[in-house]
Amino acid sequence: MLEQLFPSRRGFSGEDIIFALNGEAQKRAAAGEPVINATVGALLDDRGRLVVLETVMKLWRDLGDMEVAPYAPITGDPAFLTALTERHWPGLAAPGAGCATPGGSGALAISVRNFLAPGMAVAAMAPYWGPYDTLSSEGGAWIAPLPYPAADGALDAAAWEKTLKDLMASQGRVLLWLNDPCHNPTGRSLTKAARAAVFTLLSDLAKLGPVTLLLDLAYLDYTCEPQAVREALDEYRAFAEKGSVLVGAALSISKSLTLYGGRGGALVFSWTKDAALQAALAVSCRGLFSNCPRAPQSLVVKLNRDGKAQEALAAEHKHWSEVLEARARALDAALRAKGLAGAPWQGGFFVTLPVEDPMGVCERLKTHGVFVVPTPWGLRVGICGLRAGDAPRFAAALKESL
Repeated sequence: MLEQLFPSRRGFSGEDIIFALNGEAQKRAAAGEPVINATVGALLDDRGRLVVLETVMKLWRDLGDMEVAPYAPITGDPAFLTALTERHWPGLAAPGAGCATPGGSGALAISVRNFLAPGMAVAAMAPYWGPYDTLSSEGGAWIAPLPYPAADGALDAAAWEKTLKDLMASQGRVLLWLNDPCHNPTGRSLTKAARAAVFTLLSDLAKLGPVTLLLDLAYLDYTCEPQAVREALDEYRAFAEKGSVLVGAALSISKSLTLYGGRGGALVFSWTKDAALQAALAVSCRGLFSNCPRAPQSLVVKLNRDGKAQEALAAEHKHWSEVLEARARALDAALRAKGLAGAPWQGGFFVTLPVEDPMGVCERLKTHGVFVVPTPWGLRVGICGLRAGDAPRFAAALKESL
């Protein structure tokens, strides 16, 4: 049954694998074994403790009763939608059509229900975040993979064009989930040239039928190239304002504000005020979860109005971005020292190491006390939980496990 639902992940059981590996790693660590656990998907410090941004928690502790207890509007507090949108595109006066969602995953799930019919496919760059399979299938869809650019950054435009045109011919519409910049799980971002090629492909495709580009933006605050991230967002804004393609964004505060359990997020289409789209999003919210927690929404509004808090948060993001960069550089250097391909990183919590037989390599790594997540495209390594000092041991174990 799993192979029928997830043909692109044949031989992999998705989230079950991650939970099992993480559980085994924790058990062995508790027994005193020297374990490297790179399966985690949350930011940890070098002692293995969950990182919590103090600026955010101070705002959380200062929330009043009426900022926490009452129901939020079905589609979310408009001030929250505006504030979260402005975190990504400063100066954008209003979120357009949009709704609050339980994290970025909720935004992705709603997009399937509103832009595709059962049996259709979502296009997404592969490697992609494993739950994309679950989120799409729950909406009656599946993932049509598009190749992530090679190491030189060049987009395989021919492969993209064929897949997208085939989808348009068979479905009469196209929905593309684009996790860029700071892609999960490669840790890379599209080059300016690759992004321009995507814009050209989508503009041409839109002449054949409706095209929706949904940006999946989760890791932007953790990057060694903040200016490149800003430029990428500005490029997406300029493309959206042309109007030939409907552009939206799945926004999340899980990673950016280390409020994983707050389940705060939004689905926004900032460049349209389509009343029919807004009504459809409201129906989806009511039908799936009624409304989202008010407290995270109140916090984002407070943050948006507090310049000093924003400065303090930016400093915290800079610090942890530097920690992640140091970890990525240490891993890259250690791998190359063993004669292996490196691990280029520009942002996010992960890198992906292409290997033959990912499941087999994963099992062999476990004998060395090293835990990673096998995927159809290689090994997902969570640098969010990998200490820089563990990189040489990790590389040595991988060398022996290939």
